[in-house]
Amino acid sequence: MTEKIKKRVAGVFNQLADAVESGEFGEKQRIGMTLLDSEHGVDELKKAAEIAENRNRDIDVTLIGCGTSECDCLADAHQIMDKMLEEDEIDAAVTLHYNFPMGVSTVGRVVTPGKGEEMLIATTTGTTDTERVPSMLKNAVYGTAAAKSLGIEKPTVGILNVEGARLVEKNLRRLVDGGYEINFVESVRADGGVVMRGNDLLLGVPDVMVTDTLTGNMLMKIFSAYSTGGQYEAVGYGYGPGLGKDYDKLIGIISRASGAPVIANAVKFMAEVSRGNLLEIVKEEIKMAEKAGLKDIISELKESKSAPAAEEITAPAKKVTGEEIAGIDILEIESAKESLWKEDIYAETGMGCTGPVILVAEEDYQEAKDKLVELGFID
Repeated sequence: MTEKIKKRVAGVFNQLADAVESGEFGEKQRIGMTLLDSEHGVDELKKAAEIAENRNRDIDVTLIGCGTSECDCLADAHQIMDKMLEEDEIDAAVTLHYNFPMGVSTVGRVVTPGKGEEMLIATTTGTTDTERVPSMLKNAVYGTAAAKSLGIEKPTVGILNVEGARLVEKNLRRLVDGGYEINFVESVRADGGVVMRGNDLLLGVPDVMVTDTLTGNMLMKIFSAYSTGGQYEAVGYGYGPGLGKDYDKLIGIISRASGAPVIANAVKFMAEVSRGNLLEIVKEEIKMAEKAGLKDIISELKESKSAPAAEEITAPAKKVTGEEIAGIDILEIESAKESLWKEDIYAETGMGCTGPVILVAEEDYQEAKDKLVELGFID
């Protein structure tokens, strides 16, 4: 039994113990599900509801649309769904093509092909923030909250190797220094590190894979439909619940291409996070992250991006650059190079096996590295 499976089993037992202690054991989770706009038709969605109820005796699915409620289109169904949530007629909902407000994005859940591991992808739809790095910092918090609501007490976190990953790592470590707990996981690749590669995706190395929403959306589609040619999502749990500061509805997202197996799992996913008090956990995680400096870090990132352009810097005399300095994010690579030029150290930029690198002459390597550490480009 792998360590991740052990943690999930422990989490399930903890949830059961809490249910027994609170006297809520046996109560059904009421999940609403809209029936309109699937590419596979209404019957596929009804089939999913039947599967969900048959496999999970603690779930009661309420169908919304197509003769079960008075509505002619998905927008009408969403209005009915929202009202049912507000009036506590249902605990959570599953739908598609839902317009979350700015600042809300979804945490998806996949089954990875390498070892059949489950992994959360933070995030997969919606807009956490208008800028990538601040988005990914918040996504790490939301993904952690989702994992905890599933009973994973200390979820492991990895950062997908996309543009901005090194900046995200640097600033998440600042949150850790400020007191926010993050359990970073190491890549399975020989050079390790918290920045995850494609191998880590396929193996499901972290409990929570942090990425930007557009990349996360693409990953969800690949993981869900790689075995079917793309038109039918057959594997996984859907794009997940929409999470954001002060957002108070539990609405899980599926795709128009989602098939009955995925939709049934999405219903189960929403029942699990509802029972696990996800919205309350999100509030607490945001509170702890902000206490550790999240707001200040994001403000600094946005101020630095809007700062006026620096003066043009002339390169020192060219040298043969045979040494690599890794660990600098691509968004900062030019600034790092020019910072060395200011110190009369010739440097170039390049792309190594794990991302962007600074290239310097052998005799300048240690001085250049020390300067980049001093300036905060690398640790």
